Order: sequence, then C-alpha cells, then structure tokens
Amino acid sequence: MKGVILAGGTATRLFPMTATTSKQLLPVYDRQMIFYPLNTLIKAGIKDILIIVAPEHSGQFLNLLGSLFKKYGIHITFEVQSVPRGLAEALTLGENHIGYDNVALILGDNIFEDDFSKQIKEFRTGGHIFAKKVSDPERFGVVKFNKNNRAVEIVEKPIDWISDYAVTGLYLYDNNCVEIAKNIKPSDRGEVEITEVNKTYLKKKKLEVTIFEGEWLDAGTPDSLLEASRIVKEKKITKNFHPIIDEAIKGFSEELKAISKKKLS
Repeated sequence: MKGVILAGGTATRLFPMTATTSKQLLPVYDRQMIFYPLNTLIKAGIKDILIIVAPEHSGQFLNLLGSLFKKYGIHITFEVQSVPRGLAEALTLGENHIGYDNVALILGDNIFEDDFSKQIKEFRTGGHIFAKKVSDPERFGVVKFNKNNRAVEIVEKPIDWISDYAVTGLYLYDNNCVEIAKNIKPSDRGEVEITEVNKTYLKKKKLEVTIFEGEWLDAGTPDSLLEASRIVKEKKITKNFHPIIDEAIKGFSEELKAISKKKLS
C-alpha cells in the first residue's frame, strides 16, 4: 500500500496566513497540520508516501520533511501540482508513485480522531471510503444508504437533501483508480471530482463505506483552524500519535536549537 497526501491548493480562505506558506504547514495545536495525515498513514504501516504540493511551497515541505523520517525507513517524496484541478488529480499525478500497488489517499487538511489502521491494513481491492454524520451535508460529497446500510448513491454537494453522511478526506483504492481518474471529465467547475471515482467503484459494486463517530476536522478557515486546535488539545489527539512522529519532531527541534546556539556562539 502506497500513501498519497494532497497538500496543494491556494487556501484563499486562510489568507493572509497562507500568503507566504502552505495551509498544511500552519500549526494545529502543537505541530504543523501535515503531521496529522502523515500520522494516519504511518500508523497503518505505510512507508512510501507521496506529498503533492504547490510549486511555491515545495521548498518549505522539503526543508521540513525531506529527510525527517529517513532513519525510520519511511520514504517521502514530493510532486508539484502547478494548478489545482480537483482532488482526483492526485491519483493521476501519483501514477508513477502508485505503480501496481493499492493506495491510501488523504487530504492534507483533514484531521481524524479515529484510528483507521485496521481498515487500511486489511484493504485488498475496489474502493473504501469513510463517512461521518454532519449538520451541513450540502458542503460535501454525501453518501446515501439503503435500509441494509449499504451505499446506494453518492452526490457531490447536493442542493436537495440526500443524506446526512459526508464523505471524508480518506480514500482507499486499488490501482485501477489511476485509469478511472484519467477517464473522468472535468465538472462544471473545471475539476476532476473524487466523487466520480467513488461513483465508478459504487456502480461496479466494489465500494465499501465505513461510518465512524470520532472527530473529523477540516481546518480550512480561520475559525475551523482555531477550533481544530482546541479539539486536538481537549481530546489529546496527539497523545495517540505514532511514536515515530514525536521522535522525528523532537529530533528536528533539537537540531534547530543546536544550529541557533552555534550561530550565537
């Protein structure tokens, strides 16, 4: 299983904080946002991770993560997304990285309280998405279930009520996803929609959906970024991080302190 984190985009809703840095490098409580999706993948045993970034932020990501996890056997590479063209573009940009393997795609601004390591490790074929009940389903792609709790329909940002269950930013696919993404026509807003990938698997009856109860945080606005920090602290979400993450952050901090001390001496 390969991992892909989509961390591109312009994040205009967080301007001016994102005028000089990527949204995913902003802090959520005590660490940068990017460490949360990294933790989801690393806890599941994924050691080969591609991070898709905007060209103007590639140097910042490289400075922070380029060799941070190398001694732990975790290989992180980067791919530049020159212009954001939809979430599903992450699959075509990651074609060489994915190769013949399955892939776990996660959005760089999504934070999960739940641990999905079991589902990721046991995934074999088709597609698997994760749904959460929300109060504002019109903001998301939503999934409708029948009386047997089987997914029967997926709609992107429905105008009329379909379901209260939003499709969150973690997706598991077999390697057929690349060809599926390549054949998707851009939507009216000019994007290659991840909903269309999910609908393709659903039509083939190869899509599994897990409903979860834990916190799902989308830190894409100033208010939600602040709220995410509050919830992460209150629920002690970082206490359940893989120890590799904490060790790497501590080592990086000590290295920066040593450099600063040397410059001052």
